[in-house]
Amino acid sequence: MSDFTPGQVHHHEPPYTVGVLIGSLATNSINRSLAKALIRVAPFEFEFVEIPIGNLPLYSYDYDANYPPEGQALKDAIAGVDSVLFVTPEYNRSIPGPLKNAIDWASRPWGTNSFARKPSAVIGTSPGAIGTAVAQQSLRSVLSFCDSPQMNFPEGYIQYKDGLFTAEGDITDAGTEQFLREFMQSYFQFVTRVLTVIPR
Repeated sequence: MSDFTPGQVHHHEPPYTVGVLIGSLATNSINRSLAKALIRVAPFEFEFVEIPIGNLPLYSYDYDANYPPEGQALKDAIAGVDSVLFVTPEYNRSIPGPLKNAIDWASRPWGTNSFARKPSAVIGTSPGAIGTAVAQQSLRSVLSFCDSPQMNFPEGYIQYKDGLFTAEGDITDAGTEQFLREFMQSYFQFVTRVLTVIPR
Protein backbone atom coordinates (compact mmCIF):
# COMPACT_ATOMS: atom_id res chain seq x y z
CA MET A 1 0.00 0.00 0.00
CA SER A 2 1.77 3.16 -1.16
CA ASP A 3 -0.50 5.73 0.45
CA PHE A 4 -1.75 6.28 3.97
CA THR A 5 -4.06 9.24 4.35
CA PRO A 6 -5.78 10.13 7.64
CA GLY A 7 -9.39 9.02 7.50
CA GLN A 8 -8.92 7.06 4.28
CA VAL A 9 -9.92 3.40 4.38
CA HIS A 10 -7.68 0.99 2.49
CA HIS A 11 -10.05 -1.57 1.04
CA HIS A 12 -9.10 -5.22 1.22
CA GLU A 13 -11.47 -8.11 1.40
CA PRO A 14 -13.39 -8.14 4.69
CA PRO A 15 -13.75 -9.05 7.52
CA TYR A 16 -11.75 -6.78 9.85
CA THR A 17 -11.13 -3.04 9.94
CA VAL A 18 -8.08 -1.81 11.85
CA GLY A 19 -7.92 1.71 13.28
CA VAL A 20 -4.31 2.94 13.37
CA LEU A 21 -3.24 5.40 16.07
CA ILE A 22 0.21 6.90 15.46
CA GLY A 23 1.80 8.32 18.59
CA SER A 24 3.97 10.89 16.83
CA LEU A 25 2.58 14.10 15.32
CA ALA A 26 5.84 14.81 13.48
CA THR A 27 5.58 15.33 9.71
CA ASN A 28 8.50 13.00 9.01
CA SER A 29 7.69 10.51 11.77
CA ILE A 30 9.54 7.21 11.42
CA ASN A 31 6.61 5.59 13.22
CA ARG A 32 4.28 6.81 10.47
CA SER A 33 6.63 5.13 7.99
CA LEU A 34 6.51 2.00 10.12
CA ALA A 35 2.70 2.12 10.03
CA LYS A 36 2.80 2.24 6.24
CA ALA A 37 5.25 -0.67 6.21
CA LEU A 38 2.92 -2.73 8.42
CA ILE A 39 0.02 -2.05 6.06
CA ARG A 40 2.10 -3.23 3.10
CA VAL A 41 2.83 -6.62 4.68
CA ALA A 42 -0.54 -7.14 6.41
CA PRO A 43 -2.95 -9.97 5.54
CA PHE A 44 -5.41 -8.99 2.82
CA GLU A 45 -8.30 -9.62 5.22
CA PHE A 46 -7.45 -6.36 7.03
CA GLU A 47 -8.49 -2.89 5.92
CA PHE A 48 -6.92 0.14 7.55
CA VAL A 49 -7.97 3.64 8.54
CA GLU A 50 -5.89 6.13 10.48
CA ILE A 51 -7.58 7.63 13.52
CA PRO A 52 -6.11 11.15 13.82
CA ILE A 53 -5.22 12.45 17.29
CA GLY A 54 -3.54 15.79 16.59
CA ASN A 55 -6.54 18.12 16.76
CA LEU A 56 -7.79 17.19 20.23
CA PRO A 57 -7.78 19.74 23.04
CA LEU A 58 -6.25 18.64 26.34
CA TYR A 59 -8.72 16.41 28.12
CA SER A 60 -10.53 17.61 31.24
CA TYR A 61 -13.59 16.12 32.89
CA ASP A 62 -15.14 19.57 32.53
CA TYR A 63 -15.92 18.44 28.97
CA ASP A 64 -17.77 15.29 30.02
CA ALA A 65 -21.19 16.91 30.22
CA ASN A 66 -20.87 18.42 26.74
CA TYR A 67 -18.34 16.49 24.66
CA PRO A 68 -16.69 18.62 21.95
CA PRO A 69 -16.91 17.48 18.31
CA GLU A 70 -13.22 16.48 18.19
CA GLY A 71 -13.62 14.15 21.16
CA GLN A 72 -16.83 12.64 19.83
CA ALA A 73 -15.27 12.12 16.39
CA LEU A 74 -12.44 10.17 18.01
CA LYS A 75 -14.87 7.99 19.94
CA ASP A 76 -16.96 7.40 16.82
CA ALA A 77 -13.87 6.45 14.80
CA ILE A 78 -12.80 3.87 17.37
CA ALA A 79 -16.35 2.53 17.60
CA GLY A 80 -16.35 2.10 13.82
CA VAL A 81 -13.37 -0.27 13.66
CA ASP A 82 -12.98 -3.87 14.73
CA SER A 83 -9.53 -3.49 16.27
CA VAL A 84 -6.86 -0.92 17.05
CA LEU A 85 -3.15 -0.85 16.17
CA PHE A 86 -0.91 1.54 18.12
CA VAL A 87 2.36 2.59 16.44
CA THR A 88 4.26 4.87 18.77
CA PRO A 89 7.64 6.38 19.56
CA GLU A 90 9.06 6.63 23.07
CA TYR A 91 9.30 10.05 24.73
CA ASN A 92 11.08 10.25 28.09
CA ARG A 93 10.53 6.53 28.76
CA SER A 94 6.79 6.72 28.10
CA ILE A 95 4.24 7.37 25.38
CA PRO A 96 3.90 10.82 23.79
CA GLY A 97 1.47 13.24 25.43
CA PRO A 98 -0.88 13.46 22.41
CA LEU A 99 -1.40 9.68 22.44
CA LYS A 100 -2.17 9.57 26.15
CA ASN A 101 -4.51 12.53 25.67
CA ALA A 102 -6.34 10.68 22.88
CA ILE A 103 -6.76 7.59 25.04
CA ASP A 104 -8.16 9.74 27.85
CA TRP A 105 -10.68 11.29 25.45
CA ALA A 106 -11.70 7.92 24.03
CA SER A 107 -12.20 6.34 27.44
CA ARG A 108 -14.49 9.05 28.81
CA PRO A 109 -17.06 10.00 29.97
CA TRP A 110 -17.14 7.26 32.60
CA GLY A 111 -19.09 4.28 31.32
CA THR A 112 -18.48 5.05 27.63
CA ASN A 113 -14.95 3.67 27.23
CA SER A 114 -14.44 3.16 23.49
CA PHE A 115 -11.57 0.67 23.99
CA ALA A 116 -13.56 -1.83 26.07
CA ARG A 117 -13.34 -5.31 24.49
CA LYS A 118 -11.66 -3.80 21.41
CA PRO A 119 -8.64 -5.99 20.46
CA SER A 120 -5.37 -4.10 20.12
CA ALA A 121 -1.69 -4.47 19.27
CA VAL A 122 1.28 -2.27 20.10
CA ILE A 123 4.50 -1.70 18.15
CA GLY A 124 7.02 1.11 17.67
CA THR A 125 10.39 2.13 16.33
CA SER A 126 13.18 4.32 17.68
CA PRO A 127 16.87 4.92 16.91
CA GLY A 128 17.58 3.76 20.47
CA ALA A 129 18.55 0.17 21.13
CA ILE A 130 15.47 -0.61 23.23
CA GLY A 131 13.18 0.26 20.31
CA THR A 132 10.32 1.87 22.34
CA ALA A 133 10.10 -1.07 24.79
CA VAL A 134 9.47 1.13 27.85
CA ALA A 135 6.86 3.25 26.08
CA GLN A 136 5.07 0.10 24.99
CA GLN A 137 4.97 -1.23 28.55
CA SER A 138 3.50 2.08 29.68
CA LEU A 139 0.90 1.92 26.93
CA ARG A 140 0.05 -1.68 27.76
CA SER A 141 -0.67 -0.69 31.34
CA VAL A 142 -3.07 2.00 30.16
CA LEU A 143 -4.80 -0.36 27.72
CA SER A 144 -5.19 -2.97 30.44
CA PHE A 145 -7.14 -0.49 32.53
CA CYS A 146 -9.18 0.40 29.44
CA ASP A 147 -10.21 -3.28 29.11
CA SER A 148 -8.68 -3.66 25.64
CA PRO A 149 -7.61 -7.26 24.91
CA GLN A 150 -3.96 -7.03 23.83
CA MET A 151 -1.81 -9.18 21.60
CA ASN A 152 1.00 -10.04 24.02
CA PHE A 153 3.26 -11.86 21.55
CA PRO A 154 5.15 -11.25 19.37
CA GLU A 155 6.44 -7.97 20.75
CA GLY A 156 7.72 -5.44 18.22
CA TYR A 157 10.64 -3.32 19.39
CA ILE A 158 12.15 -2.02 16.15
CA GLN A 159 15.52 -0.25 16.32
CA TYR A 160 15.47 2.23 13.46
CA LYS A 161 18.51 2.75 11.26
CA ASP A 162 18.64 5.16 8.34
CA GLY A 163 16.98 3.63 5.31
CA LEU A 164 15.36 0.72 7.18
CA PHE A 165 12.09 1.68 5.52
CA THR A 166 11.13 4.54 3.28
CA ALA A 167 8.57 7.27 3.89
CA GLU A 168 6.23 5.30 1.61
CA GLY A 169 6.58 2.15 3.71
CA ASP A 170 9.01 0.14 1.60
CA ILE A 171 11.10 -2.14 3.84
CA THR A 172 14.74 -2.45 2.80
CA ASP A 173 15.86 -5.17 5.21
CA ALA A 174 14.63 -8.71 4.49
CA GLY A 175 14.76 -9.83 8.11
CA THR A 176 12.73 -6.84 9.27
CA GLU A 177 10.20 -7.38 6.50
CA GLN A 178 9.75 -11.01 7.49
CA PHE A 179 9.32 -10.09 11.16
CA LEU A 180 6.73 -7.39 10.39
CA ARG A 181 4.86 -9.76 8.09
CA GLU A 182 4.72 -12.39 10.84
CA PHE A 183 3.73 -9.73 13.39
CA MET A 184 0.73 -8.72 11.29
CA GLN A 185 -0.23 -12.33 10.61
CA SER A 186 -0.18 -12.98 14.36
CA TYR A 187 -2.26 -9.86 14.88
CA PHE A 188 -4.83 -11.09 12.38
CA GLN A 189 -5.04 -14.44 14.16
CA PHE A 190 -5.37 -12.66 17.51
CA VAL A 191 -8.17 -10.38 16.29
CA THR A 192 -9.96 -13.39 14.83
CA ARG A 193 -9.80 -15.23 18.15
CA VAL A 194 -10.97 -12.24 20.19
CA LEU A 195 -13.87 -11.40 17.89
CA THR A 196 -14.91 -15.03 17.78
CA VAL A 197 -15.36 -14.91 21.56
CA ILE A 198 -16.61 -11.30 21.66
CA PRO A 199 -18.65 -10.81 18.47
CA ARG A 200 -18.70 -7.43 16.80
